[in-house]
Amino acid sequence: MKKNRQDQITSPLFSRREFIKNSMLAAGASSVLSAAGSASVKAATTPNKLSLIVSGYKLDRVEALIDGRVQVEGCDIKFEPLGIGDINTNVFSGPQTLDVTEIGLHPFMLAYANDGFREYSLLPIFPLRVFRHKSIFIRTDRGIKGPEDLRGKKVATPGFSSTSLTWLRGIVQHEYGVKPEEIQWVQSSKDSSAKAAGKVSKQESMVPKGLSVSKGPEGKDESDLLESGDVDALFHAAEPRAYVEGHPKVARLFPDFRKTERSYYKKTGIFPIMHAVVIRNTLVDQHPWLAKAVFDAYSKAKIMMYGHLRKVGWATISLPWVAQEIEETRALMGDNFWPYGIAPNRKALEALFQYSHEQGLATRRLTIEELFHPSSLEFMEN
Repeated sequence: MKKNRQDQITSPLFSRREFIKNSMLAAGASSVLSAAGSASVKAATTPNKLSLIVSGYKLDRVEALIDGRVQVEGCDIKFEPLGIGDINTNVFSGPQTLDVTEIGLHPFMLAYANDGFREYSLLPIFPLRVFRHKSIFIRTDRGIKGPEDLRGKKVATPGFSSTSLTWLRGIVQHEYGVKPEEIQWVQSSKDSSAKAAGKVSKQESMVPKGLSVSKGPEGKDESDLLESGDVDALFHAAEPRAYVEGHPKVARLFPDFRKTERSYYKKTGIFPIMHAVVIRNTLVDQHPWLAKAVFDAYSKAKIMMYGHLRKVGWATISLPWVAQEIEETRALMGDNFWPYGIAPNRKALEALFQYSHEQGLATRRLTIEELFHPSSLEFMEN
């Protein structure tokens, strides 16, 4: 009798090599990403379907949406890969050519609260989340042993009001008792990560009143400031060049940041959100079904990523203990450790709303109900 694929996989005669071969073929569409480079990816136009321009980073959790394995029901999409700074500028003060796009969460909050921005609404889709304890770098010759030692120190930042920096200041204040007012901030004139992130948008450069904030020397990026000793520490989403190149006096504040970040999650239940997804309001007004169709597509693409990680992550990700990392992440955070929807993310969202207002960035404390499209408040993943 002929065996089906499941029988083959579970049979002892089905070799490990055959398993890898078949699994790779099943996931082979992912190679489209590398082949596409920086070019747009566009589905074939179908009559009577809505054409959408979708933008963001090429992340594993949206890969199936980009390469067409997942469709936005009723739509043809053209995907345009852009850095977050360029996306923010396009949406908040530029040509607004994007219909659905990844967006910096905190810049969106500031545009809404401070600038009266209303052309787009958030959907509870969060393509980028990062625990941020890893993002504090120090000079090892300045007596900084823990976060409390940052009081009175000079700390560099590229920009000031990005999502990552707002989270960092909030975490340092609420977990370690050091307020932003107790630090001397130095804003670098250049950002070494600009090539990947795009130019810093207006909403990422806001400096509130009541803080000590000075401008760094012209022509020096944040890594230069740390390397030269002009500052004592650095808050930055990206690893500074001085750290990457192994400067002997530059280190992370939290050497075992994995342990620290896992403890933070156990204590707070917060997995910090960096980016969300927005949709053009006029489109949803014309097509009320569209917000849910977009949410479902992003969710399905992410669930496909989960399946790929569980089945062949150990083979396709170039890290030797990735299987254990996946198992330990699921044990701590659950099977859906990257959740979409309001309910599982309410605590993280409200924490960022609080941090933004108390740091003098948003003019008032924002709410979920005003920022997210009303139709999306009850969206849940299947």
